[in-house]
Amino acid sequence: MAVPAQVLASPAALEWIERLQAKHGPLLFHQSGGCCDGSSPMCFPQGEFLVGDSDVQLGEIGGAPFYMSRPQFEYWKHTQLTVDVVPGRGGMFSLEGPEGVRFLIRSRMFTEEEQRELEAAGRA
Repeated sequence: MAVPAQVLASPAALEWIERLQAKHGPLLFHQSGGCCDGSSPMCFPQGEFLVGDSDVQLGEIGGAPFYMSRPQFEYWKHTQLTVDVVPGRGGMFSLEGPEGVRFLIRSRMFTEEEQRELEAAGRA
Protein backbone atom coordinates (compact mmCIF):
# COMPACT_ATOMS: atom_id res chain seq x y z
CA MET A 1 0.00 0.00 0.00
CA ALA A 2 1.11 3.53 -0.73
CA VAL A 3 1.91 5.79 2.19
CA PRO A 4 -0.69 8.59 2.33
CA ALA A 5 0.52 12.07 1.43
CA GLN A 6 1.02 14.29 4.46
CA VAL A 7 0.55 17.47 2.43
CA LEU A 8 -1.56 18.14 -0.65
CA ALA A 9 -2.58 21.27 -2.58
CA SER A 10 -5.93 22.25 -4.01
CA PRO A 11 -6.15 22.93 -7.76
CA ALA A 12 -6.43 26.67 -7.02
CA ALA A 13 -3.32 26.57 -4.84
CA LEU A 14 -1.43 24.68 -7.55
CA GLU A 15 -2.35 27.41 -10.05
CA TRP A 16 -0.98 30.08 -7.70
CA ILE A 17 2.17 28.08 -7.03
CA GLU A 18 2.76 27.90 -10.78
CA ARG A 19 2.22 31.67 -11.14
CA LEU A 20 4.58 32.42 -8.27
CA GLN A 21 7.22 30.02 -9.65
CA ALA A 22 7.06 31.79 -13.03
CA LYS A 23 7.65 35.11 -11.26
CA HIS A 24 10.13 34.10 -8.52
CA GLY A 25 11.68 30.78 -9.57
CA PRO A 26 11.76 27.65 -7.37
CA LEU A 27 9.69 27.95 -4.20
CA LEU A 28 9.63 26.53 -0.69
CA PHE A 29 6.78 26.41 1.83
CA HIS A 30 7.14 26.49 5.60
CA GLN A 31 4.16 26.12 7.90
CA SER A 32 4.27 29.07 10.25
CA GLY A 33 4.10 28.20 13.92
CA GLY A 34 1.89 31.10 14.92
CA CYS A 35 4.27 34.04 15.19
CA CYS A 36 3.64 37.21 13.20
CA ASP A 37 1.42 35.80 10.45
CA GLY A 38 -0.62 33.38 12.51
CA SER A 39 -0.39 29.79 11.40
CA SER A 40 -0.32 30.32 7.65
CA PRO A 41 1.73 28.32 5.18
CA MET A 42 4.45 30.74 4.15
CA CYS A 43 5.80 30.72 0.58
CA PHE A 44 9.39 31.82 -0.12
CA PRO A 45 11.85 31.68 -2.99
CA GLN A 46 14.11 28.68 -2.36
CA GLY A 47 17.26 29.87 -0.62
CA GLU A 48 15.59 32.81 1.13
CA PHE A 49 14.30 30.72 4.03
CA LEU A 50 16.80 28.45 5.69
CA VAL A 51 15.47 25.11 6.86
CA GLY A 52 17.37 23.39 9.60
CA ASP A 53 17.68 20.15 11.52
CA SER A 54 14.59 21.09 13.52
CA ASP A 55 12.41 21.17 10.37
CA VAL A 56 10.55 18.21 8.86
CA GLN A 57 9.75 17.96 5.16
CA LEU A 58 6.19 16.68 4.78
CA GLY A 59 6.35 16.43 0.99
CA GLU A 60 6.09 18.65 -2.06
CA ILE A 61 3.24 20.64 -3.56
CA GLY A 62 3.55 21.83 -7.14
CA GLY A 63 7.23 20.88 -7.03
CA ALA A 64 7.87 23.06 -3.96
CA PRO A 65 9.07 21.34 -0.76
CA PHE A 66 6.81 21.84 2.27
CA TYR A 67 8.32 21.99 5.78
CA MET A 68 7.27 22.59 9.36
CA SER A 69 9.15 22.61 12.63
CA ARG A 70 9.61 19.24 14.35
CA PRO A 71 7.71 20.32 17.53
CA GLN A 72 4.78 21.49 15.41
CA PHE A 73 4.94 18.26 13.36
CA GLU A 74 4.63 16.25 16.59
CA TYR A 75 1.34 18.02 17.21
CA TRP A 76 0.05 17.72 13.61
CA LYS A 77 1.47 14.32 12.56
CA HIS A 78 -1.97 12.69 12.72
CA THR A 79 -3.32 15.18 10.19
CA GLN A 80 -3.24 15.41 6.40
CA LEU A 81 -2.78 19.03 5.36
CA THR A 82 -4.18 20.56 2.19
CA VAL A 83 -2.84 23.93 1.11
CA ASP A 84 -5.59 26.06 -0.42
CA VAL A 85 -5.81 29.67 -1.51
CA VAL A 86 -8.52 32.24 -0.85
CA PRO A 87 -8.96 35.95 -1.56
CA GLY A 88 -7.47 38.15 1.11
CA ARG A 89 -4.26 39.56 2.41
CA GLY A 90 -1.42 37.04 2.48
CA GLY A 91 1.27 36.76 5.09
CA MET A 92 3.58 39.75 5.43
CA PHE A 93 6.64 37.75 4.34
CA SER A 94 4.92 35.24 2.06
CA LEU A 95 5.17 35.71 -1.72
CA GLU A 96 1.42 35.67 -2.33
CA GLY A 97 0.95 38.62 0.06
CA PRO A 98 0.93 41.38 -2.58
CA GLU A 99 -1.22 39.33 -4.98
CA GLY A 100 -4.57 39.73 -3.17
CA VAL A 101 -4.71 36.08 -2.08
CA ARG A 102 -3.47 34.06 0.85
CA PHE A 103 -2.55 30.44 1.32
CA LEU A 104 -4.28 28.59 4.14
CA ILE A 105 -4.38 25.08 5.54
CA ARG A 106 -7.35 22.76 5.50
CA SER A 107 -6.89 19.49 7.33
CA ARG A 108 -8.34 16.12 8.15
CA MET A 109 -7.31 13.43 10.59
CA PHE A 110 -5.69 10.34 9.10
CA THR A 111 -7.69 7.14 9.46
CA GLU A 112 -6.29 4.49 11.80
CA GLU A 113 -5.13 2.48 8.77
CA GLU A 114 -3.40 5.51 7.23
CA GLN A 115 -1.73 6.26 10.56
CA ARG A 116 -0.39 2.68 10.74
CA GLU A 117 0.97 3.04 7.17
CA LEU A 118 2.71 6.29 8.07
CA GLU A 119 4.18 4.77 11.23
CA ALA A 120 5.41 1.70 9.32
CA ALA A 121 7.11 4.03 6.83
CA GLY A 122 8.74 6.05 9.64
CA ARG A 123 6.70 9.14 8.74
CA ALA A 124 4.76 9.61 11.98
